[in-house]
Amino acid sequence: MGTQTGAGRFAPSPSGPLHLGNARTAILAWLFARASGRRFLLRVEDLDPQRSRADAAAQQLAELKQLGLDWDGPVVWQSRRGGRYRDAVDMLRREGLVYECFCTRREIQEASSAPHGAPGAYPGTCRNLSDIDRERLCRIRRPALRLRVPPEERRGEITDLRFGQVCGEVDDVVLRRRDGVPSYNLAVVVDDLAQGIDQVVRGDDLLSSAPRQAFLARCLGGLPPVYAHVPLVVRPDGTRLAKRDGDASLPELAAAGWDAARVRAIILDSLGLPDLPLHRVVERFDPAAVPRESWCPALPERT
Repeated sequence: MGTQTGAGRFAPSPSGPLHLGNARTAILAWLFARASGRRFLLRVEDLDPQRSRADAAAQQLAELKQLGLDWDGPVVWQSRRGGRYRDAVDMLRREGLVYECFCTRREIQEASSAPHGAPGAYPGTCRNLSDIDRERLCRIRRPALRLRVPPEERRGEITDLRFGQVCGEVDDVVLRRRDGVPSYNLAVVVDDLAQGIDQVVRGDDLLSSAPRQAFLARCLGGLPPVYAHVPLVVRPDGTRLAKRDGDASLPELAAAGWDAARVRAIILDSLGLPDLPLHRVVERFDPAAVPRESWCPALPERT
């Protein structure tokens, strides 16, 4: 392994028990970090009060330990870092990079589904509101806050260890939701910069968000990490596993006879790695050899 520098991380959201896909990504993130001499950090992304559960967070931490993962330093909880997110928004506001958005989700969806609208993209409705219109709308509903991306910055590029140089759209992403909760995109960038994370390993369903997060990192005075977007674990129909569906959760697998040791062995086999303790597996780990296709395992039948 090389000289220790920077850090990698795993950052689950505590909305339910980990599933097989979460476990595989966590093991990959650990292997990428340890094989490159980096620290490995753990962060609980518990900002959303409607989805986050303390019991799920405790369960996830226990499950990660059962899989053989360890991490450096204490666990970071996003719900305890509100001041950092407010400071980041204030900094961006001083740079003229924040504006109020009064659009509802339905209005955005209707605008993006109109002719010539980009699916799911924010159409910029509130970007250049007059002071009079802004004051009028403030009396009707609380605004979200969005990042004002200059026209010349709307195409971004990131480096990914699997995909190479990736270009993508950089849009006026939400920084703070209408209910006052910091957005995922803001929090993840602020925390990665604060924790010295320079390597992010996560599912390839998040690849499209990387250019906007890289741009936001630069706006906050930092450098974006090197990314490794890894293949997902999928169902036979090709759709990804989801905690909300209870798909292949670790407790469900344990009830079917797949304890943590077996889950780890099956994950390592899917990566072409031997069934050994992780500190020995890391010596044989080659990032370039990580499979490029999604993995659809033969799961035990539900009882």
